[in-house]
Amino acid sequence: MIKAIAIDDESFALEVIKSHASKVPFLKLEAVFTDAILGLEYLKNQSVDLLFLDINMPDISGIDLAALVPKETLVVFTTAYSDYAVKGFELDALDYLLKPFNLSRFLKSCQKAQEWIDLRPKNEPAFLFVKTSDGQVRVDFSDLLYCEAQGNYVTFQLSAQKIQSRMTLAETEKLLPSYFLRTHRSFLVNQNLITKVERHQVWAKSFTVPVSSSFLDQVKIKLHG
Repeated sequence: MIKAIAIDDESFALEVIKSHASKVPFLKLEAVFTDAILGLEYLKNQSVDLLFLDINMPDISGIDLAALVPKETLVVFTTAYSDYAVKGFELDALDYLLKPFNLSRFLKSCQKAQEWIDLRPKNEPAFLFVKTSDGQVRVDFSDLLYCEAQGNYVTFQLSAQKIQSRMTLAETEKLLPSYFLRTHRSFLVNQNLITKVERHQVWAKSFTVPVSSSFLDQVKIKLHG
């Protein structure tokens, strides 16, 4: 399943994307934004496969914003101005949709994204080394219950110990396998080690991890389908 978001300052354009996306079985449109800055903030905190991005926006152009998105996020530009196409491909955009685009053309972009994603390595790492005051320490993902952001540090909570490293949670999330789930702006939890789910928290063995209202729906979908 491709995880996608869309950023466009026109609500009507987002409704068209939402309508098309609902008809693509392998695409999940997780959020849409008329505010480009809010969309960029979402991309910094969430793992997204595909971004549908308008070019001509008031606060920041799609061209400028595309240079700021995480490198693993594929970008499809959407615009009413055909002269932007060349610039779009100079930025390594996956595709360029000229408004108004129909479902068939939208689907073609989605299929292209799926082909690129299928080419990515499938083997996920089993551990990583994190830098601490005592040197590089190995963290095995099978024993990592959750990660918690605390100021400029991230705490890695294992079954029998805590390891702290100077890094951000966004940086940490990029290093973790896909089964680590964001439940809160400050927490990532190992989905494989969740033993109990409550409305405002989940249990990872004997530890509780908060679930904020902004991540509640995402947690429900990931855990329950």
